[in-house]
Amino acid sequence: MFNYTSSLEYRQKIEECTRFLQARLPEPPQWGIISGTGQTLLAGCLTGPRGSLPYEELPHFPRATSPSHEGRLHWGRLGSQAVVFFQGRFHAYEGYSLKEVAAPVRILAALGARHLLVTNAAGGLNPLFRAGDLMLISDHINLIGDNPLVGENIDDWGPRFPDLSRVYDSKLMELAEEVARRRGLVLRKGVYVAVRGPCLETPAETRFLRLIGADAVGMSTVPEVIAAVHAGLRIVGISVISNLNLPEAMAPIAVEEIIATVARAEPRLVELITGILEEV
Repeated sequence: MFNYTSSLEYRQKIEECTRFLQARLPEPPQWGIISGTGQTLLAGCLTGPRGSLPYEELPHFPRATSPSHEGRLHWGRLGSQAVVFFQGRFHAYEGYSLKEVAAPVRILAALGARHLLVTNAAGGLNPLFRAGDLMLISDHINLIGDNPLVGENIDDWGPRFPDLSRVYDSKLMELAEEVARRRGLVLRKGVYVAVRGPCLETPAETRFLRLIGADAVGMSTVPEVIAAVHAGLRIVGISVISNLNLPEAMAPIAVEEIIATVARAEPRLVELITGILEEV
């Protein structure tokens, strides 16, 4: 795994995994994609010279242990764009450090990718949202209580103090909204807040998250995005609203229900993603 005793050891492990993939990829990727809970369809849309490997075969790579995270790396093309696609991600609640969570982004940057598309399943906080909606992430709030950049900075990976005033690329957001409009897809827009998990939120926590300006809540994405900003990647993020958190009417929800909602929304998510990469 990408656990480490020093920044040098972490970097060496990233570089070893990168060399392993460079020997197998037909071309350097232009885009990296990291997908979230219950998402399985996008890999079938890849064209051209394509391939895949389970995470277990990648040097030092963590295992995806969260339900419905496939734990498989795919490569191929979407539209004219060469893509490396991580089907399944890692989370702090699995016991991974945020440096391990962000390792796929470090590998993507080392492979030459300049764009990152991240997806997730998120609980809706905005009362205007509905389960199954797609939400374009306009900004985020980090309540995980940690940061993947803590520790010694690797200067040729990025600056010590990266600016987060424009995390999500405005041109890519405009493109996503235009693709959704032309294809008749409802696309919400809002702020995503990341918490550590694995507990789902209490009614009081839900009120607090709404009060501080969040439209959706999840347990992922922000660590990868921070690492991507540090690496200079252009970023677009999309949440699938898997359930609606109404603090006045909270009801128990099982992860199986969340996965089922994501599955129903996934064809629209895939249509949006493929449209973005076809038209970028």
